[in-house]
Amino acid sequence: MKLRDLVYGLYARRVEGRLDHDQVPKHIGVILDGNRRWARAAGGTAEQGHKAGASKIQELLGWCSETDVEVVTLWLLSTDNLDRPEEELVPLLSIIEGAVRDLAADGRWRVHHVGNRDLLPSRTQTVLKEAERDTEHIDGILVNVAVGYGGRQEIADAVRSLLLDHATKGTSFEELAEVVDIDLISEHLYTRGQPDPDLVIRTSGEQRLSGFMLWQSAHSEYYFCEVFWPAFRKVDFLRALRDYAARHRRYGN
Repeated sequence: MKLRDLVYGLYARRVEGRLDHDQVPKHIGVILDGNRRWARAAGGTAEQGHKAGASKIQELLGWCSETDVEVVTLWLLSTDNLDRPEEELVPLLSIIEGAVRDLAADGRWRVHHVGNRDLLPSRTQTVLKEAERDTEHIDGILVNVAVGYGGRQEIADAVRSLLLDHATKGTSFEELAEVVDIDLISEHLYTRGQPDPDLVIRTSGEQRLSGFMLWQSAHSEYYFCEVFWPAFRKVDFLRALRDYAARHRRYGN
């Protein structure tokens, strides 16, 4: 073991020992950013970066399990990513499919897809459906895999779902206008029935949401981490939790 790794391990245990589990966020959203830049800095390919990023997911969920987190949303593929060149998108989708299969096979996580499934290739859709089916009985961390996800797309899909739902009930536009409110729209989001994220973590140093959970993150705390996602360590995770616990959430007041 390198001296640096030993020091980081000791520091991580110190931070974890001081962590108040009563102040741990129950739902964490994670923007897994920086795979390609991490690979470029290491002289590797984009595919190698995505594979390294996928292998980090199980580590993160293990840390979440140790600290009583209940829901984790992982942004694996945005709707914008679907416009990437085919030579990059095809292997990326394959890596994501493998990561989702691994989550389902682990036996500790309940997998739920968030995103517009119709935008994805049929093979990817099948993997997501099977992962949800095979883990629906598991009483562990709920892991939302955001694949083909965009915040604006989600809101548009929610409104479309709401309109179709009330059209089948014969509700007129005038009647619908009388009852539409925040709660009604929330019932048609990809995350309906779930708590909103308390904390959103973004790696790679970028300080923007890029459309991640626009509706749900209205009162979320944000933590922007400088390291690229494949290099994200337990100490970085614990620092995010410590920073969150030190804040006083005001919910707009």
